[in-house]
Amino acid sequence: MTDAAARVLDAAVTARAFPGAAAEVGSSDGPLWTHVAGALTYDPDAPRVTCDTRYDLASLTKVIATTSIAMRQARDETLDLDALVQRWLPAWKDGPFAAVRVRDLLEHASGLPDWRPFFKLFDPHAVPDAARAVVVDAVAAESPAYAPRSKSVYSDVGFLLLGHVIERVAGERIDVPFTRLRDEAGLPASLRYGVDSNDAVAPTEVDSWRGRLLRGEVHDENAYVLGGIAPHAGLFGTAGDVGAFARLVLQTFREETPLGVPRLMTVFATRSSVAGSSRALGWDTMLPTSSCGTRMSALAIGHTGFTGTSLWIDPAADRYYVLLTNRVHPSRENNAIRQVRRDFHEAVAS
Repeated sequence: MTDAAARVLDAAVTARAFPGAAAEVGSSDGPLWTHVAGALTYDPDAPRVTCDTRYDLASLTKVIATTSIAMRQARDETLDLDALVQRWLPAWKDGPFAAVRVRDLLEHASGLPDWRPFFKLFDPHAVPDAARAVVVDAVAAESPAYAPRSKSVYSDVGFLLLGHVIERVAGERIDVPFTRLRDEAGLPASLRYGVDSNDAVAPTEVDSWRGRLLRGEVHDENAYVLGGIAPHAGLFGTAGDVGAFARLVLQTFREETPLGVPRLMTVFATRSSVAGSSRALGWDTMLPTSSCGTRMSALAIGHTGFTGTSLWIDPAADRYYVLLTNRVHPSRENNAIRQVRRDFHEAVAS
């Protein structure tokens, strides 16, 4: 396993699928294998990737932070997954979204579109304090892209609204309940929104909208206008940080943890009844055609991130698989990671 998986990542660096990568495979008892490859950029003198290199986790934020907080709120009975979203969004009381529930946002089946460039409503050099409210109002004004629950369309827009619901329930910005969960669960403090100035961070894209190379600031533009603290993106961390979260998930399938209880963990990992959907509540589930490859069990859950990150967890095998890269450096046009992800998971799950 180790030699084959290492060769996949080393070859991907040589082929310029990404400048560098950090990977960790483990069980609920701890890491079993780690590997780092490449450097932070393609510059000849760029620092090498180490186990301490922090990556922009992008949409892994959806499961590590937002989905986890929703599960905790469901456990505490402060959030009803079948509650109508209009409860927190009065603009939806009449019209095509009136029957949309919280679970529909988690399952990417709300009828909302996949993405919208809300960031273009703002000057990148002068984002107002009211940006959060402006974005929520913009989401509320959207028209359906399809009939709710007729299919599943992966949606950042839906998770922006889910974050609004979670923040209203919590009475605080989403980073506060996430930090509380992280600390109660004993997860590394380096798994957090944003970075410190002395952190070793893999840069992402040369962003034409902001006019600079992004190093230590969130890559996602919609998350940027929310101050880098968003329900769909914004977390940074190392492969070991993500691995620690994965172990928490594996433990929660078997026993009560600060994340939740086994019954709820199973509910959140169960595939949606929406026709053709691979989505569970927040999580994606195993398909032989997905980034997890063909060797994981039908119980496996996971997620990917636009910057080049992924996390897959297989409770049947008591295994997790973390792969972090900055494949969007220097441009998001590089999509070679799609095959690399599959090859990596085939190697480590064999």
